[in-house]
Amino acid sequence: MPTIGWREWLSLPELGVPGLKAKIDTGARSSALHAFDVEQIERQGIVRVRFKIHPLQRSTTEVITAEADLVDQRTVRSSVGHEQLRPVIHTLVELGEWRWSIELTLTNRDVMGFRMLLGRQAMRQRFLVDPGRSFLHSPHAGPMPK
Repeated sequence: MPTIGWREWLSLPELGVPGLKAKIDTGARSSALHAFDVEQIERQGIVRVRFKIHPLQRSTTEVITAEADLVDQRTVRSSVGHEQLRPVIHTLVELGEWRWSIELTLTNRDVMGFRMLLGRQAMRQRFLVDPGRSFLHSPHAGPMPK
């Protein structure tokens, strides 16, 4: 299996996110994406969620509006023990040369260090994680080009 670092640049092409820095979190079961202004909408009988994303850490300048089918709503317990009901979506993720579908919960991560966590469900049987290295499959360590 290929090895990835404890943080990597990812893209979410179906959501229009060309790049965001993600924490590779083997302690988290599910993956989480920073989202705000989350609203449920219905299109042709299908329930979807529309939401906004700040893709860059410590910055609210860039805003991406995205939409995806609502797969589920799930109660997730945070690392400090708080429970929250979160919308769940499926989307493609790209990391280096790899591209695959993952399940993402949407939550406001404004106060967190990373806009996205890639949890162990999304990595299972795909990667090994080297906790001492970063950006092993990223084109560079700065913001991704648009």
